[in-house]
Amino acid sequence: MTENDVDASDTAPGTTHESAANEPAATGAAPQYGVGPFTIREVAILGAWVIAFVVSFFSVWDRGFQSVWTSGIDWILTIGVPTVAVFLIVLRRFSPDGIRRVGSLGVDQFASVAFSVSAVIWLEYIWSTVATVAPGGPWLTTWVVWVEFFAMLALVFFSVFAPFIAPFDEDFRARPEAPAHRNARAVRPVVARPRPEPAPVEDRDDSAPAADDDETGVVDPIDPYAPAPAAATDEQTWAPAYARSGYAPAEGPVDADPAASAPAPEPETVSHQPFWALVPVERDVVDEQTGQPLFRIGPTAWALVVADRGSSFVVRHDDGRVGVLYDVSGVTRG
Repeated sequence: MTENDVDASDTAPGTTHESAANEPAATGAAPQYGVGPFTIREVAILGAWVIAFVVSFFSVWDRGFQSVWTSGIDWILTIGVPTVAVFLIVLRRFSPDGIRRVGSLGVDQFASVAFSVSAVIWLEYIWSTVATVAPGGPWLTTWVVWVEFFAMLALVFFSVFAPFIAPFDEDFRARPEAPAHRNARAVRPVVARPRPEPAPVEDRDDSAPAADDDETGVVDPIDPYAPAPAAATDEQTWAPAYARSGYAPAEGPVDADPAASAPAPEPETVSHQPFWALVPVERDVVDEQTGQPLFRIGPTAWALVVADRGSSFVVRHDDGRVGVLYDVSGVTRG
């Protein structure tokens, strides 16, 4: 059977990784011998655990009988979790389709963690005792803590270091490939959050008209919708027809409606005197060449007219686009 055949059987319905591992021909490796259904490493783990389990029922403290099972919840990490790990190792041999992982950890990984944590806790018992005896204090613990510590240390050896030491490393060689658990896979790269895109210019028609570099208009900081005066052009000064507050007529000789007092321009006459215009309803400003709408102006915002052709206006948007307004009826000039 080839290596590809192993991958196919590994993913076939009803086939588990453990059952594939029990077939030496599937991996092309030499058969693995042991004691009954267990390997030499697994037998050593069972032996060390039996010693730790039996000794755990003896008293840990020198004064008064108190085993680890009667010391609150100390039994959970000292002997309880290691017992669960050994149980899973045994179950794996008798029921390949049973529990194969604990969370994102495989059975062997879970056992390595359980034995290591237990060994550290038993070492803490010993350390506390030595720290008490060193300055002349009494010896509080019994021989149990020493036996438990060395038993757990042996279990750490047969689980954590076994993959690097012969003949125990035979348990980990030629195992079939298997996809990693989701929590055990490599992390995804983290990228910078994209900045939000600015709103389209068309959605900002009601904003205050901005002054271009080649224009002389200045936006009023108090009332952005009020038309501001332009600089002098040809020794003539243009002034708004409306005051800053509430669009009331400005003081001075300026007419409220310049269109009513000023004579209508000749059809062919083009005035390049810029002024502000306010249309009564929303109207399209189109491209002069194609006739396609470029933007819209409405009664809520003043529009800058850069040229008056009489029957049409050349309008500049605050973003620099220039188009023609053909419907100039009812336009209020600023």
